[in-house]
Amino acid sequence: MWMMELLWNDTIAHSILILAVAIAAGIKLGKIKVFGISLGMTLVLFTGILLGHFGFRVNHDVLHFFKEFGLILFVFAVGMQVGPGFFSSFKKGGVTLNMLAGAIVLLGAIITIVIHYVTDIPMATMVGIMSGAVTNTPGLGAAQEAFGDLFGETDNTIALGYAVAYPLGVVGIILSILFVRYVFRISLPKETEQIERDESKQTHEATPVSLEVKNPAVFGKSIYQLSGLLKHREFVISRICYRESNRIDIAKSDTVLHEGDKIFVITTDEDAEAIKIFVGNEIQMDRKQWIPADAEFISRSIVITKSELNGKRLGDLQLRRLHGTNITRINRSGVEFVATPALKLQLGDRLTVVGSEPAVQKVAETLGNSLKRLNEPNLITIFTGIALGIILGSIPFAFPGIPQPVKLGLAGGPLIIAILIGRFGYRYKLITYTTQSANLMLREVGIAMFLACVGLSAGESFMDTIVNKGGVAWIGWGFAITTIPLLIVGCIGRFFYKLNYFVLMGLLAGSTTDPPALAYSNATANNDVPAVSYSTVYPLTMFLRVLVAQLLILFFYA
Repeated sequence: MWMMELLWNDTIAHSILILAVAIAAGIKLGKIKVFGISLGMTLVLFTGILLGHFGFRVNHDVLHFFKEFGLILFVFAVGMQVGPGFFSSFKKGGVTLNMLAGAIVLLGAIITIVIHYVTDIPMATMVGIMSGAVTNTPGLGAAQEAFGDLFGETDNTIALGYAVAYPLGVVGIILSILFVRYVFRISLPKETEQIERDESKQTHEATPVSLEVKNPAVFGKSIYQLSGLLKHREFVISRICYRESNRIDIAKSDTVLHEGDKIFVITTDEDAEAIKIFVGNEIQMDRKQWIPADAEFISRSIVITKSELNGKRLGDLQLRRLHGTNITRINRSGVEFVATPALKLQLGDRLTVVGSEPAVQKVAETLGNSLKRLNEPNLITIFTGIALGIILGSIPFAFPGIPQPVKLGLAGGPLIIAILIGRFGYRYKLITYTTQSANLMLREVGIAMFLACVGLSAGESFMDTIVNKGGVAWIGWGFAITTIPLLIVGCIGRFFYKLNYFVLMGLLAGSTTDPPALAYSNATANNDVPAVSYSTVYPLTMFLRVLVAQLLILFFYA
């Protein structure tokens, strides 16, 4: 019968059918919450294990291809997402947060080694338990790849260790976050007040200031000359209100300033005070007052969608000279920048343009402003990056004391390349912009394929491992690997570094690359502080966990 052949024969159609069923069922089950917590995409792993346990097999070559390609898609999409903010995340406390996250990774590796020597559990199995305990799928992939490079075949206990340690790992991360809260008797309202106080002191990338010209040194100077006098300051003079006529106009390079004129300036908090001192007094004028009802000019947000503008400097477009408009601010991924001539543009940037309606329309035509273009996938960048990532991941690096050269592998190589492309790709005319939904689709498809393949390959011996091979003890060791580093570093971060609890929640969730813990932290904090902290440590943590998993395999088996 054709249905029996489809279900049990070793064909391509059979393999894809089983993978599709494992993924679809796993995602559906993953949405079920128990005590407010769901395992999400990870249930795909257990669905694959269940199918494998009941005898469903997938062609080995097909399974291996889907597993590796899925892992590549996942880590590459993650790298592209975090790449633009990766290096800037080290500012404003990012170094401290990443140092503490690195300590969590190191402590987890040390505990893994200690348990290996105490219990004689093979290191391959322990690395799987470690990866499951910190819910790090790329680490699992890196360990399997390293073991396969050494012996020509993978060790199923790596995936089994991951599978049995993962569920309690998710719970252990959240329990650790709660433990720190109760040990230090943390009051969430007080932590919120502290965050609000700190935010009021922090600098924002773009700040509007209204000034009245009072400095005699400025009288009679053009805006171009004023820019030369303050050449080390970032600012844009958008509009001017003439004292004599009280008429508001767009500020141009040759606009001359006189005593009593009022100007609308976009600058940074860091430079605002110096500009106030140099120009004159700050006055209270709402942004809306700078565009009167009878004004002939408008303010509009325009999106860069022309690929040929990617990487060009704003000043090179000469929009003010050609069209008589002002670019006051640039919004990039939710962050506003002062529109200085030297700022390099990227596809997807939103420019705030001020000018007459015909002039603004000309600027829109110059920049593109076609949202439909942004929805088109930039496959050249994606597959160029994947190719470069595989090449980088295949380069052997020699480390003292390790006889076998270390490779970044199919997890580490694409991750690093994706981060670099996300941050610097525009300099080489690579279109790095990807809609959030497209990135999420790529990431979720990749991790779903990887987890389904891992589950199917491990399912045959899963129950035997739990019942006869000490799998129950693995769960306990995994819980220790989860909680001990988090508790130690969590207490250090709170006691010695005085980290805000919401920041600490994101740090602990990010150091384990665990989305359920992040979701819990965001719900508890009721703000985006944990998410910011999570994204600050996530890229480096992901790289370290991939590297550590591979190093442990190579060090103990090479």
